[in-house]
Order: sequence, then structure tokens, then C-alpha cells
Amino acid sequence: MKLAVIGTGYVGLVAGTCFAETGNDVICVDIDRNKIEGLRKGKIPIYEPGLAELLRRNVEQERLGFTDDLARAVQKSSLVFIAVGTPSGEDGSSDLRYVLKAAEQIGDAMNEPKIVVTKSTVPVGTAEQVRQVLAARTHHPFEVVSNPEFLKEGSAIDDFMKPDRVVIGADNREAAETLRELYQPFTRTGAPILVMDPRSAEMTKYAANAMLASRISFMNEIARLCETVQADVHQVRQGIGMDRRLGPTFLFPGLGYGGSCFPKDIRALIHLGRQLQLPIPLLEAIEEVNNRQKHLLVEKVLQHFQVDRNDPQGLSGKLFAVWGLSFKPQTDDMREAPSIVTIDRLLQSGAKICAYDPEAAREARKIFQDRIAYAGDNYAALRGADALLLLTEWNVFRNPDFGRMKRLLKEPVIFDGRNQYSPSEMKTLGFRYFGIGRPSSVP
Repeated sequence: MKLAVIGTGYVGLVAGTCFAETGNDVICVDIDRNKIEGLRKGKIPIYEPGLAELLRRNVEQERLGFTDDLARAVQKSSLVFIAVGTPSGEDGSSDLRYVLKAAEQIGDAMNEPKIVVTKSTVPVGTAEQVRQVLAARTHHPFEVVSNPEFLKEGSAIDDFMKPDRVVIGADNREAAETLRELYQPFTRTGAPILVMDPRSAEMTKYAANAMLASRISFMNEIARLCETVQADVHQVRQGIGMDRRLGPTFLFPGLGYGGSCFPKDIRALIHLGRQLQLPIPLLEAIEEVNNRQKHLLVEKVLQHFQVDRNDPQGLSGKLFAVWGLSFKPQTDDMREAPSIVTIDRLLQSGAKICAYDPEAAREARKIFQDRIAYAGDNYAALRGADALLLLTEWNVFRNPDFGRMKRLLKEPVIFDGRNQYSPSEMKTLGFRYFGIGRPSSVP
């Protein structure tokens, strides 16, 4: 099939590349000419394992191309995917200006019947809005289909190539069958292709993310209780995760969720409920718990160093090493990352920061600029620091040389925001260790 994918952000670039990998001719479109030129040369603007190699192979084999000429891409394609951003407005609503602008441009460019597919995460009813925009700008027949993505940053290629399910929201049977044929190579192992109406497809995406976010916030609340009653949330997590009704995924307590999806989608659902005069207190609580969780490690730091939280210079003279800046491992994405809240609060208290992240340093510099120092490796960040804060669970941090760490740190203190280490082992090694929902270890 001949496809156009409008938007070369995270969703559009992964989708376009994976569609090309299964033999389709794909043109990815973006208004940023520098980005397009970089992509033509194989330069990837995001970090996603496996994407660079896949992209280069399909460019070399001329199945994947990049352009800033949207009209030409639309005219050469039978399916057009809209994969542009839908950022949060101040009230939590999804900003659809880029989606609707893309629909306008598609309508103006149409030269024959097309299937227009919304791939971006969009509010319920967006497919109908796109349909109205197209109808006002073209006399050619078209169909609008909702096809939400369910990709996890860090494993997006696997998620796309081997999906749990594919959701297609279509009112037209022919359009649905075309999408089913497109996705057939990805579902040969039996993953279901679910065809439903567009509104249900749009809601499915939001509901899935809300459910996952609820599990994270729930475990973070349980972790608070565990600390209070001297239980170990690691053991509790294992105990409940073996229940087949629950399963073990998304039961890891930590510093809260971040990224481009969960925070934005929860806010969008809360906004929708308020707009419909149908408040959803559960979702509001999920967001409240998550926002509070991002401050938790700093509270532990202040308590350990006996600093009044209202003292603006209480940590003056202290140097903290930070391991991990991205909101999760295997990505350079720092959108809504807990590290931002943590570091900002430490800086506001007068502390100095030396941070290391395997991939996110470039993004971090855009946020913190020269307010923090950036280390070339994880051990370099530790030199002379009063404590280590582990904020992102990259694999490189899982089995470090603790003897070397102890020699480099000014004091052997670890604040582990991802529960990577064993409290009892840390005690044996002579570290003061503070995790999330676990008994603190003191030598």
C-alpha cells in the first residue's frame, strides 16, 4: 500500500518506519525542513532502541521517504495517517489545532478517494471533527478511521511489530478491511484486530492509559502505607502480582509516572468529565497522588539531612549525584519526568547537582541549562557528593561497583527512587539506604 504519515514525532516516525518494514511505500511528512533533511541522512531526532537501523534500511531500499511537501505526499498515497502532537491546554484539554490543520491540508490536496486515519491520541469525537473539515474542503470521497497507538517508549518497535491488539474505529466496512489488511503482517501470531466505532476506539486509548496510571498511583499509595507500618512493598508487590486477576505489570512503586502520554491523557479525561458535568474523582486522585509522589525523594533528603522544608537554603553546600534523568529507561524523553521536580526542588534549597543519564543529557540541557553539572559516566557523577539519588532505572545502574561508589561519595548515602537495590545488602555494605515503601537501612 502507499501511505503518507503526517508528523515525524515519536508516533509518526515509529509507525511510518514499521509500515515500510512490511513492504509498504511510506512518505513521512513534517513542516520542519531541518528535521526532514536529517532523517533523509539517517539522523534520528529521538532515542528509541532499534529505530535507527530499521529506518536506515528502509530508506536505502526506497520504501521510506521524508518530505515537507504535504500535498504531494497526500496525492501519492491512498491512506493518510495523522500523527501530529495533541498537547495539553491550560485546562487539561487536548489541543487539536495541529490535527485539524492537517485535516485542512489533506482536504485541500486530495485528488482521489482517500482513507484518513487519526493515529494521534485524540478526544472522543475527533474523527467526526476531521470528517467535517475534510467535507468542507474536498469533493472527493473519503473515509475517516480512528487507529490509536499503544506504544511504550523504549520498546516501541516490538510493540508495533508484535502488538497485543490493533484497534480500528471505522463506520465503513471497506475502510476497516483496508486497515485490517495493512495490519495483517503484524498479527500473524494471533493478536486480535478489534473493529469498533470511532468514538469507542478513541475512548479505548484513554481508558487503557488511565487504567495503567491508576495501578502506578495505587502502588505508590500502598508504598506510603508500607513505610508507615514497616512492611516491605517489594514483597507486597510480589504477593499481589501473582494473582492472575491482577498480574505483575505496572505494580512498581517509584517517583510517579511521566512522559508524553499518561499525564496528558489523565488530564484530558478529567477535563472531559468536567465539561460533561460528570466529575471523575478517581482520575483526579490518580493525578494528585502522582504529583505528590514526584516530591517524595526530596522529602526523604530533607529529613535525612535534618533540613526544614521551608528553609530556602537548607541544603546549601551539599552536592548530590543524580543517576537518571529521562522519565523512564530506554528513552531520552524528559516530558513530565520526576527528575525535573526533584532537581528543581534541590536547587531551590541551595544544593548543587551533578547528573548522569545514558541518553537524556541533551534534553536535560534544554531544561536545566548550566544550573546543574553533567557527568560523562555514572561514577564521575559521584565524586565528592553527599548522597546519590537514583531517579531512572537504566540497566547500567542495576549492578554497579558499590565499593567504588563508596570511595567516590563523600558520605555513603543512597536515595533510591526506583527500588533497585536491596536494603539489607546496602546495610551490609555500609550504605545508608532509603527506598520507596521499604524499610530504610542504617549501618
